[in-house]
Amino acid sequence: MSRATFRPRAWWALLALTFTAFLLIGLMISLAVSIGEIAIPVVTTVRAVSNRLFGTAFELSRIHQGIIWDYRLSRALVAASAGASLALCGGILQALLRNPLAEPYVLGISAGASTGAVCVMILGFGYGVLTLSGGAFIGAVIAFVLVGILATRAGGSSERIILCGVAGSQLFNALTSYIVTTSANAEQARGVLFWLLGSLSGVRWPDVYLSVPIAVAGFVVFLVHARALDAFAFGTDAAASLGIAVRRVQIVLFGVTAVMTAAVVSIVGSIGFVGLVIPHAARFIVGPSHARLLPATAFGGSIFMVLADIISRIIIPQQILPIGVVTALFGAPAFAVILYRVRRSA
Repeated sequence: MSRATFRPRAWWALLALTFTAFLLIGLMISLAVSIGEIAIPVVTTVRAVSNRLFGTAFELSRIHQGIIWDYRLSRALVAASAGASLALCGGILQALLRNPLAEPYVLGISAGASTGAVCVMILGFGYGVLTLSGGAFIGAVIAFVLVGILATRAGGSSERIILCGVAGSQLFNALTSYIVTTSANAEQARGVLFWLLGSLSGVRWPDVYLSVPIAVAGFVVFLVHARALDAFAFGTDAAASLGIAVRRVQIVLFGVTAVMTAAVVSIVGSIGFVGLVIPHAARFIVGPSHARLLPATAFGGSIFMVLADIISRIIIPQQILPIGVVTALFGAPAFAVILYRVRRSA
């Protein structure tokens, strides 16, 4: 097959896969909006969205309109964007650190966000000024900066970065446990536990306006650096020999990863295993080239998170599980498989 005939077919295949992925995400979001204690037909969902976005005049129940627009649709969109962000960050860190077990929380960001959240929730820091999400974001940024400084002083190698992230996570987890143990009452402790396990219950449209643009912007930045990420698979020295500005690329990608992870954690709490498992699943399907891997990872993370949200709302009647519990139930067995494969290849 000639180059002239291959390229158009490749583009058509890419367009077909992209269309299919968007179709699947749209289907999953429609199901997420329709499924719940009050079942709502998909047609009703489409009409409600049309009334809001395009000014149509379909006759709908005010209850259905409120449930769809004010609760379920925003929840589904945040779930999709958060899943894409976490999965992308996991794939980026696995490439930068050359470690198949790297995931978004390896830099201590989640632990720092937890400390920031409990400082606002329990100690009342920034009362009247900072929200829970704001405190979590500030805590995540502080943790990342401290881990980054420590990793730089320690040499900046992949192993040192991971070790510094583990140390930072332990420090901030200890601070969180200390604050909860010494200052929280039973109700506050229960609220902290629910938030730490990941929850989409409190998300609304302002969270959509934050999470979706961050996910899209991060995806664009990562895709621009796809060639550099491919080069990092052979090590930093090999990447530098190929003309990659190693230090600049590392700073940009680590920084964007930290901002994306901090934003997600500040909105929905700590949701594990998405950034660990989804990149491996996408790599198994489309291969290691990041030009294909990054879109597949983003779509896979979105679909997985929306599906997990649906399961969290229906698995126990009249009760909503923290979404982190559902992702862990699926992610833990996959994590064990990854560990086994790493051991076999070592």
